[in-house]
Amino acid sequence: MKSTQTQYAVSLYSRDGQRKYLTSQERTRFIAAAERCPRPNIGTLCLVLAYTGCRLSEALAITGNAINAEDNSIAIQSLKKRGAFIIREIPVPQTLIARLNAQKGQPTQRLWPLSRGHAWLLIKSVMKEAGIAAGARQTPKGLRHGFGVHALRSGVPITLVQRWLGHASLATTAIYTQVLGREEWEIASRMW
Repeated sequence: MKSTQTQYAVSLYSRDGQRKYLTSQERTRFIAAAERCPRPNIGTLCLVLAYTGCRLSEALAITGNAINAEDNSIAIQSLKKRGAFIIREIPVPQTLIARLNAQKGQPTQRLWPLSRGHAWLLIKSVMKEAGIAAGARQTPKGLRHGFGVHALRSGVPITLVQRWLGHASLATTAIYTQVLGREEWEIASRMW
């Protein structure tokens, strides 16, 4: 049996019942707010988080070398794998590649030379602009969870979502299947 602490660590809800992920509508509003952000580099950072599901620290480590315009992908170094050098390539929209290419400088320079805390506050301000309510979901981690939910609801195979998110265990990725989807609601509505 899992401990209470472990159960909440792999849950999409906080102990007080707050949702930790962005819904489809919130994600759409966030992407729109990022696209019109008055600071294009911050808008691009927000879009990278929304379209890749990477961790904030992984996004901040991205250099110009990580952008593959030929394949429309970004190579993300998994920073949570202590001591291991693991890269995962994640496909992204061509429009995001164009924004990244317009922003990059030297191939080995980080695209966002920001501290994690400062970047977190900037992303949170874009979330506020998008009308995302304060709480557990108004965080970069909420974007990561929203990516996982959105990918599975879009029909992406769970093993591919696992690889894109850099999860070592499929059980970790499986938490995104717990979200009530339209199909589940339609089946349940037959009982009413």
